[in-house]
Amino acid sequence: MRDTPKHQGLRNQLVQTLINKGIKDKKVLTAIAKIPRHLLLESAFEPHAYQDKAFPIAAGQTISQPYTVAFQTELLAVESGEKVLEIGTGSGYQAAILHSLGAKVYTVERIKELYLKAKQNLEKIGIRLKYAGYGDGYKGLPLYAPFDKIIVTAAAPYIPDALLEQLKPGGRLIIPVGHDAQEMKLLTKDNQGNITETSHGLFRFVPMLENKE
Repeated sequence: MRDTPKHQGLRNQLVQTLINKGIKDKKVLTAIAKIPRHLLLESAFEPHAYQDKAFPIAAGQTISQPYTVAFQTELLAVESGEKVLEIGTGSGYQAAILHSLGAKVYTVERIKELYLKAKQNLEKIGIRLKYAGYGDGYKGLPLYAPFDKIIVTAAAPYIPDALLEQLKPGGRLIIPVGHDAQEMKLLTKDNQGNITETSHGLFRFVPMLENKE
């Protein structure tokens, strides 16, 4: 598959859909317009890649709906040059969006099949992250901490302490918390280490898995 003018046109239509749904951050919309989502999906889904829908990927997981990706990214408020930790690499799409925003992206994936596939996907579209690894997202990535921003792209039953500990003062953590449906939580840490939590609506994600190996 290639990235053609037709694909770019479909991405532009997707951007307009996201604007209509309330996404306002122009940097996020520009990133959505840039990243070739169809190259991160199985070829059977290529004709539908720019619909605002989630699709199956390997290991029974999904690539998130573009609106969800844009919503989380907008809440994260990424600035160029910031260190961002992503928990749940999945297809690599969210990591690609963060990279397009100028972030130094570190990502962790619990499912080895997805981790290997995401590395291939990102190489295919010419993106090199600061770090992509296979491991337990509940533990974060202490070797590279602290982080300016942390984003969790799977449903967590609770907010892992390790992620809060690895967040810089002034940092933001986005995490969907819950079981059948998840509440999108935004946690901010002030310079004294105090945490403020706000809620931003209900979403549906696949479960965040712990590494039992």
